[in-house]
Amino acid sequence: MNSHSEHFYLKCVTCAAEYSPTRIDYTCPECGPLKGTLDVLYDYEEIGKKLTRSSLAHDGRTTLWRYQDTLPICSPEYIQALSVGWTPLYEAEKLGRQLGLKNLHIKDDSRNPTASFKDRASAVGVVKALEKGAKVVAAASTGNAASSWSAFTALAGLKTYIFVPENAPAGKLAQLLLYGAKVIQVKGTYDEAFDLCCQAAEKWGWYNRSTAVNPYLGEGKKTGAFEICEQLNWQVPDYVFVSVGDGCILQGTWKGFKEFHEIGLIERMPKLVGVQAEGSAPLVKAWQNGTDVCEAMEPKTVADSIAVGVPRDQVKALRAIRESGGQFVAVSDSEILAAIPALARQAGVFAEPAGATGFAGLRKLTEAGLLGSNATAVVIVTGHGLKDVNGVMKAVTSQPVKIDNNFGALEQMLKKVPAWRADSRA
Repeated sequence: MNSHSEHFYLKCVTCAAEYSPTRIDYTCPECGPLKGTLDVLYDYEEIGKKLTRSSLAHDGRTTLWRYQDTLPICSPEYIQALSVGWTPLYEAEKLGRQLGLKNLHIKDDSRNPTASFKDRASAVGVVKALEKGAKVVAAASTGNAASSWSAFTALAGLKTYIFVPENAPAGKLAQLLLYGAKVIQVKGTYDEAFDLCCQAAEKWGWYNRSTAVNPYLGEGKKTGAFEICEQLNWQVPDYVFVSVGDGCILQGTWKGFKEFHEIGLIERMPKLVGVQAEGSAPLVKAWQNGTDVCEAMEPKTVADSIAVGVPRDQVKALRAIRESGGQFVAVSDSEILAAIPALARQAGVFAEPAGATGFAGLRKLTEAGLLGSNATAVVIVTGHGLKDVNGVMKAVTSQPVKIDNNFGALEQMLKKVPAWRADSRA
């Protein structure tokens, strides 16, 4: 590894042991994979001298690499030529009015190269793999992280093994295969595919991109929070809503706000709201019970990207909610499905079920009167609807009307279907 690696170090979230990045790659050997996830930490005083509001205002890069001073990159020549980050933050006035919120914004991360938030993690992860000299890499995923990883590793010329559960959506499988990954579809859950991937990576020395095991993924994910601060002209929102499976996006988002606060770019912090599906809500239960460890459950939800029974980033995710003064909330599959057309029709954002889950949580809390009308809220949409067409179609309440190819048939149809009648001159 490049000798410049010492501009950051690793620290166990449980025992607080510190490690040089040249000594350890994944988790704390004393605390194990679940409790021994590692924070990547920097000299924030030094970063603050270089990264300022003025320097960012004059930085012409419209990617996450505008924040390179806060990322654990030792060999920037390994950065891949995909435009990741600086995704749009929409002011959702129409949607806000319906909910009685004056300041609602939608962060649309489905606009990344492989149509999900996970590209932020892969952009950083692939550089770390190349710095390590890896030739073969692996990842376990419900689909989005895998397709993202496959795109970046294809560009880097790395042989890639992907472990996915047997119910991975066809759209995500198509991406994996087209990018050239070796796809292993495990007869079981995501959690089982995850464990098998880690066993294989350890036995054969593959570089492991799997969530939480690899400490560098959250570094890419924190850039979403950085962008929110800039795009809101440094006015930090009161709440940020994030859909949650393993907890990696949630903890990365919180880390981003913490770091910008640490170096003096923002003056206050938001409350984070982690939203899980009711059929896959171990973090909600752990938070409600005041415990530090999740009880495993068998996940069952339409939102495949967050169908996780054993959250791998649970320590950091619970810490993020507690430090921010926020909360976890569970939403039903019907609430998730109802959120998909609401986002599409009122904000123009097409989300997969997991991508819409954060908004489902916002709507649930708003309708319960737990958010004031003057509150500023940001919802992060983590994945595009075309990633899981079958899941999205469960939210569809109407179907196309088929007619013969003549104008008379069109007239008859419009007469018979009142909901379709319209005066074209209106």
